Amino acid sequence: MTRVAAIDCGTNSIRLLIADVDHVAGVLTEVFRTMTVVRLGEGVDRTGTFSAEALERTFVAVDEYANACRDYQVEAIRFVATSATRDVANREVFIEGVRQRLGIDLEVISGVEEAQLSFRGATHSLATKHPGPYVVVDLGGGSTEIVVGDSDVVAAFSMDVGCVRMTERHCRSNPPTAAEMASLTSDVQAALDDALVHVPVRQARTLIGLAGSITTVTAHTLGLQEYDPVAIHQTETPIDATMQACAELASMTRAERAQLPYMHPGRVDVIGAGALVWAEVITRIRDEVATTGYELRSVVTSEHDILDGVAWSAANPGRIEGPP
Repeated sequence: MTRVAAIDCGTNSIRLLIADVDHVAGVLTEVFRTMTVVRLGEGVDRTGTFSAEALERTFVAVDEYANACRDYQVEAIRFVATSATRDVANREVFIEGVRQRLGIDLEVISGVEEAQLSFRGATHSLATKHPGPYVVVDLGGGSTEIVVGDSDVVAAFSMDVGCVRMTERHCRSNPPTAAEMASLTSDVQAALDDALVHVPVRQARTLIGLAGSITTVTAHTLGLQEYDPVAIHQTETPIDATMQACAELASMTRAERAQLPYMHPGRVDVIGAGALVWAEVITRIRDEVATTGYELRSVVTSEHDILDGVAWSAANPGRIEGPP
């Protein structure tokens, strides 16, 4: 048994999972999980650099996570950084700040590895309940990963499309105008045109969605009175109901979103764009699968994602494929 910490720092949030990994049984047991919205990637799409304010917010969270790792007597830590850190000119400032606080080197992973880790984290607990092959969509703040596979990853692609990036690029009005929504949708469609050349989503039989934008859409679909990860995890929702939830969230004002009982304050301004991205991805994947004569009628949401994949790899250095 090894106690590990997995830290994932994206464009919008930084998250920590502390877990016990049983190498013999191939079981990961969650000990502690938390998330902090730090908006590290604020303005990165425009400036190409991390701002001092964004770095300070993120370092405060890293200090808190370092304390948690000490309190829980963690034996191994893996810290991965994704879209925003891949894109910036001053990432060494971030890397050095993490080194000072945790005593480790963070890893700026590629979009493909991010996709593989997300796939492993999501499908480990779902694979026995839904038919494969699976298409896993991890919708983050700066990028969206699309992965197809069954017991193994067949293909993966990372698009520079995420809830923060699309908000900053397109959604200037409150709520977004029809023209802004159309511009965003066109951007996503162009990215999907590229992605689906590389990822054969039409062979999929189960669509799995990950990360905060998608879990928030699911909370809205279910009409939750609070954010409840237990209620959300492994939920299967009809595509029509999911698409309606996306449309409702996208058309709300920020004040209306802030009143929703399950809404994290750090998602209020970006969930509209996230919902629009998710709706477009669902539509395209559903249509691609339909060309094979199979009908995708539902979406499965997973609370287990890249963090779980990173935790497995932390317990098995040099491996990203998850449990043995």
